[in-house]
Amino acid sequence: MTNYLKNNIYHIYDTSNTAFGADPLAHFAMGDALIRLVGNAEAPAALYFWPMEKLVILGMMDTRLPHLEDGLRYLRNVPTDIVVRNAGGLAVVADEGILNFSLVLPETEKAKLTIHDGYVLMKELVEQAFSDSEQVIEAFEISNSYCPGDFDLSINGKKFAGIAQRRFKNGVAIMIYMSVNGKQEQRGEMIRRFYEESLQGEETRWHFPAVDPGSMANLAELLDKPLTVADVKARILSVFTKNGNTLLPGAFNQRLMEEYEKAYTKMKKRNEKINQDHYPEAD
Repeated sequence: MTNYLKNNIYHIYDTSNTAFGADPLAHFAMGDALIRLVGNAEAPAALYFWPMEKLVILGMMDTRLPHLEDGLRYLRNVPTDIVVRNAGGLAVVADEGILNFSLVLPETEKAKLTIHDGYVLMKELVEQAFSDSEQVIEAFEISNSYCPGDFDLSINGKKFAGIAQRRFKNGVAIMIYMSVNGKQEQRGEMIRRFYEESLQGEETRWHFPAVDPGSMANLAELLDKPLTVADVKARILSVFTKNGNTLLPGAFNQRLMEEYEKAYTKMKKRNEKINQDHYPEAD
């Protein structure tokens, strides 16, 4: 199998200091645009950092909650922005203490990346980024966390990161959110309450987590060291440079923006029901 952590060329995209930063839909649309271009071999593989300030990201399954409007009303009163993402999973929180990062890779007949391979690759990247720590990073489901999954990353049983994937023909994005610092217990309590308001005790055919805010923690706390999102980003980039990869700034060129506009229109449509008055009409 191709070793994606060694001797490759990556373009770096970061929406921190761009016009995209103010619009939550934009980050997801840009992610889709990058998958399309990388999958079509129109661009090299990409490292994509997409910071958010105050956002709850819902999964498509969350839109099936029986009392969703009540849950949304609670979130708006917090207050926080809300977006329905275009990848699998359930509700997560994004704010200035959380790193959102995507590894966007091409797939070819010779280099197939299974879903399991993708998860293992992201875990390995995180392990290498914190190889100076004696703490062991494990991957298994923390069922009472928000957005539980088989590859929840944890230390001493406390989850600090979740991984998801999005795939188009010949392209895949492996996405991770990492709770670096901030008030993780408050994040957990917000999602616990969102489900309480959205379910109101009703049984559904879909399983939603009974969130225990104490099941998750920040990396800074788990590693017992002051850590910022910028620190973790630097550690991730350092893994790639140490492993002989070439890192170049990614260009927001015309071709990328064409795909972005298409993806943005789809994201806007996906979010119409929950954010009818929050976004202007797309051009």
